[in-house]
Amino acid sequence: MERNLALELVRVTEAAALASARWMGKGDGREADRAACDAMAIAIKSVKIKGKIVIGERSPESDLSKSGIVGSGSLPEVDVALDPLESIDSVAGGLPNAISAIAVVDKDGFFDSPVPYMNKIAVGPEAAGKIDINASPLENLVNIADAKRKYVEDLTVCILNRDRHKALIQKVRSTGARIQLIPDGDIAAAIAAALPGSGIDVLMGVGGSNEGVLSAAALRCVGGDFQVQMHLRDDDDRQALDDAKFDTGTVLGIGDLIRGGRALFAATGVTNSDILQGVQYQQTGAVTHSIVMRASSGTIRFIQANHSFDRKPTYD
Repeated sequence: MERNLALELVRVTEAAALASARWMGKGDGREADRAACDAMAIAIKSVKIKGKIVIGERSPESDLSKSGIVGSGSLPEVDVALDPLESIDSVAGGLPNAISAIAVVDKDGFFDSPVPYMNKIAVGPEAAGKIDINASPLENLVNIADAKRKYVEDLTVCILNRDRHKALIQKVRSTGARIQLIPDGDIAAAIAAALPGSGIDVLMGVGGSNEGVLSAAALRCVGGDFQVQMHLRDDDDRQALDDAKFDTGTVLGIGDLIRGGRALFAATGVTNSDILQGVQYQQTGAVTHSIVMRASSGTIRFIQANHSFDRKPTYD
């Protein structure tokens, strides 16, 4: 059942990617996001699950908003996290790292963050157990380099290009490690850190909490490691954390973010990234590039699909 479900999820992300990629470089991320949401909402209706959305679209009017029920209504009962279009600004500006992503776990299996942002560190299986989000960048990079049998100078650290990361960037530079700054898209970057051949060794820095949970599902599937702490921007965030009776310094790992035995993850590239090619339109159709992962088997599949415009997909 898991094997079939994983492939069904790919059709969902493919639909969202095909719809939103039409808006690449046109300067209108909102329309790109709307197209992705509309396409995903249609495609997910045919998936043979009774899924409750735990992480979804922020607009309560969306069919993919939090607490919504998706799927064909049949078993199994699962929780769903989805992002029809991560990095709407990347699509609007024709920049890299935009993807459509979805994850499915056991019921009550996703961590629901009380605040919008997390501080994160992500690595692949080789460096699992060697990271500590409370340690300095130097200490973490030394341990990661040792685990991967590299010099620190040969590591590449992926960091979102944000003013809040100026101090982090300087500390990483002082270690001698290389840095890849990205405009958006830390789900793709977290996955890249866990896949051999991506050119990324570790993701560091503050990013969205919803994106963090989706990243954790992917890393759970491949045996990577991921640690986060809640990041507070203002008094409202602090109050939300207090209301949730959550301590600021608490460190959460993959087992805290993704509970239960089942974890499936699928993503399709909208624009190019270190792990996925973006949608390519051709004379008679389009080509999509996706990744599918299952925690139970540790399987990673890359799927290149050719879509014909003459034959509309059916979701039933």
